[in-house]
Amino acid sequence: MRNTRIGAGICLAVGSLALAAPAAGAADAPSGDQTIRISPAKASPGSQVTVSTRDCGKETYGKGTSEAAGAFHLFAGDREGVLVGVFEIPRGTEPGTDTVTVKCPPRVMITDTYKIEDRVPSGGVDAGFGAPTDQNTQLALGSVLLAGAVAGGVVRLRRRTARAGS
Repeated sequence: MRNTRIGAGICLAVGSLALAAPAAGAADAPSGDQTIRISPAKASPGSQVTVSTRDCGKETYGKGTSEAAGAFHLFAGDREGVLVGVFEIPRGTEPGTDTVTVKCPPRVMITDTYKIEDRVPSGGVDAGFGAPTDQNTQLALGSVLLAGAVAGGVVRLRRRTARAGS
């Protein structure tokens, strides 16, 4: 029981630090900078790109232009004060960088870039455990580790019940 309370306290402390870190980082940003957020930062032809900004103030509409995709519109998003626009990169677009410009009334103009890559992501993420084609070995290793964890839990429970019965 004591371990559970200590573990819960540690989790609460780490969680509160994790939640406070982005707010602290945002507070340090200069207020005069105008920014747009482009997601994803690396896109491929045929995929959708989302552009959002808070720098249009109380406006509920903005116009955007992408060199690769052309004009698009920004409308009020789910959060107050955020304008969001979506456009699709045309198939056959050459890899490189694309510049996005957002304009809001009366005189706000923001520009940023993102990368267009030639390939379309597919398959799993290589996390450093070798080639993804070697899945049988990875599955066997994961099964052995899981079985070891279960065996350790059974041993601990049996020792606890044996101690309690004495």
